[in-house]
Amino acid sequence: MRIRLDIAYDGSHFRGWARQPGLRTVQGCIEEAMGRVLRSGVRLVVAGRTDAGVHATGQVAHVDIDDVVWAAATAPRRGHEASDPVAVFARRVQGALGAYSDVAVTRSTIAPEGFDARFSAVWRRYAYRVCDLDGGYDPLERHRTTSVRARLDVAGMDAAARSLVGLHDFAAYCKARDDATTIRTLLEFDWRRADDGVLVANIKADAFCHSMVRALVGACVAVGEGRLDVEDVVALRDAGARTSEFTVLAARGLTLVEVGYPADALLAARAEQTRARRDG
Repeated sequence: MRIRLDIAYDGSHFRGWARQPGLRTVQGCIEEAMGRVLRSGVRLVVAGRTDAGVHATGQVAHVDIDDVVWAAATAPRRGHEASDPVAVFARRVQGALGAYSDVAVTRSTIAPEGFDARFSAVWRRYAYRVCDLDGGYDPLERHRTTSVRARLDVAGMDAAARSLVGLHDFAAYCKARDDATTIRTLLEFDWRRADDGVLVANIKADAFCHSMVRALVGACVAVGEGRLDVEDVVALRDAGARTSEFTVLAARGLTLVEVGYPADALLAARAEQTRARRDG
């Protein structure tokens, strides 16, 4: 059976999502916890791999579990009433992760037919938090907020962000990878000042290439500081080459907040379409 997992984590002390030998990763921690519950090895498939230091409140993954293994792992324990096996599984995995863990399985469900956490996704949404001199510094938020020593023009940053929305080649805002396209559809990109004074970027795309969000945010911050004009961010994008005109901001301010999927009846077709595009 295929189980969908909704996951949250503080990425501060992880070396990213993907399992790496000898390093602490989100995937490694969850798979080890699930292995203890299931008494069997498992492999998670994730909607989007996050880099070292990046957080998540709405990450999505799936795992395929043998029916016999599942039945044994979710059987009611002596002295406890039987309950929903999926809820039992989530509770036991969270128990294996430990109290006050920096990663949590916030929800688990039986995945609908055709669901693939990675290939069925139609968009991902991130938020990025920046504290400027007008925003004030909250030490309780230091792990998920980047600070800059400047007063930022949020209106200019918002105008710059909105000018980048659409289907474009974002090579100037991506770290190059062999045989990987940098063409993406940026669906939403805007800035606001939150109630706590922090500047928050909302950025949504069909997919993101490596370091794309942090580069786009860095370009907007350069506009907010007055080092770039609104028109410059489009000109840099259209030039199609990496530049030193702005700084790629730190991972600490970035959080994956949501992953979007089509209606259940369209999940399998979406996955097939995405695989074909990636393979092509």
